[in-house]
Amino acid sequence: MLYVDELKRLAEQDANAPRPGNWQLTPLSVLKFILGDRDLQIAPKFVGSRSLLERCIVALATNRGLMLIGEPGTAKSYLSELLAAAISNDSTLTVQGSAGTTEDTIKYSWNYALLLAEGATNRSLISAPLHRGMQSGKLVRFEEITRCPLEIQDTLLSILSDRVMIIPELGDESRTLYAKVGFNVIATANTRDRGVNEMSAALKRRFNFETVPPINNLQQEMELVQRETDKLLNHAGIPLSLQPEFTEILVTTFHELRTGKTFDGKSIRTAQHRHEYGRSGFCRLCRWHSCLLLQSRQNNTRTSGSKPAGIGN
Repeated sequence: MLYVDELKRLAEQDANAPRPGNWQLTPLSVLKFILGDRDLQIAPKFVGSRSLLERCIVALATNRGLMLIGEPGTAKSYLSELLAAAISNDSTLTVQGSAGTTEDTIKYSWNYALLLAEGATNRSLISAPLHRGMQSGKLVRFEEITRCPLEIQDTLLSILSDRVMIIPELGDESRTLYAKVGFNVIATANTRDRGVNEMSAALKRRFNFETVPPINNLQQEMELVQRETDKLLNHAGIPLSLQPEFTEILVTTFHELRTGKTFDGKSIRTAQHRHEYGRSGFCRLCRWHSCLLLQSRQNNTRTSGSKPAGIGN
């Protein structure tokens, strides 16, 4: 488990401190775990405003879910994982939203061999992340919720409103599951996916929405990439380190691609060639740097008056 030593140190410091029900850490320690604390030797893990994180933590202490939205690649999933690890000491209760996500993968399903032999009992029931989170009072992460069909999204309505899950197949005594204190849902959605399956107004009202912006500070982004790359290489046992000049090239390139212009204010136009472009602007058939190479060739030939092969008008 990553960061287990840091979580242990924070938990020891919070031994007798008040906190929301079933939280492993106090809200202040959750903030320290994510933003870092030099005195406690807690490494920073997320680059973002303190006020954003404070609002997220306060939302999770209430009966409203937390919805993290933003452009792809802004670390929404990573932030939800950090929050779940700090608050519930468990970030594994995750539902991955897609067009194929069913109610069984969210709530519960059945072991059909036991179902035929014993009938509908707690022993034959297979808990899904939402069921386990309600039972244990933990946070459940719902990734890419807008990729799920509307009828699947709306299974959360009664759970977020009443904190109750009805299991009609079970007997009267155990057919109603009441969420334990500490249960909540963190959902994520890309702003580019709003047209896939728009959330219903009823479900939106049950979430506090927070927008996770991209990192605008180039130096902070370089430090983050350098630190995380070195950490991954060390974890894999590879005795190498990413050179700072390569980090700068990588971060600068992606920063300019996100903003659509270079640091000196020039607009970046995506080259048109015989390959296909996805909705994100990246070529489906070649790598992004191949597209940039074609763009460079196109710019050079405009100056010389010639036209390279493979480039359209």
